[in-house]
Amino acid sequence: MQPKQLKKAKFSIGEVVRHRLFEFRGVIYDVDFQFNNSDEWYQSIPKDARPRKDQPFYHLLAENDEITYEAYVSEQNLVLDDRSDPIGHPLLNEIFKGKTKDGLYLRPVN
Repeated sequence: MQPKQLKKAKFSIGEVVRHRLFEFRGVIYDVDFQFNNSDEWYQSIPKDARPRKDQPFYHLLAENDEITYEAYVSEQNLVLDDRSDPIGHPLLNEIFKGKTKDGLYLRPVN
């Protein structure tokens, strides 16, 4: 039996994305190539909106008009964000060291 192939991630660390259904955006700081969160978290999503587990999930430094937070979002629910305004998350400068001309956030080289 061959091992299951993991899907390649559509988005990269440092890209700014927005949720396709809900009003928030964020910068990607980590990727799980398939679901890697608790069953409790997964079951808390309404069944008709629950994403498939066999796709990449992204860790975001997220924000909306009211708050900043960390989000865990399936690839099917993300699109690239084309706004030029920066992300205002307080952890941004702890994880990234600035932005490129194209708007990609840069991780420091360790």
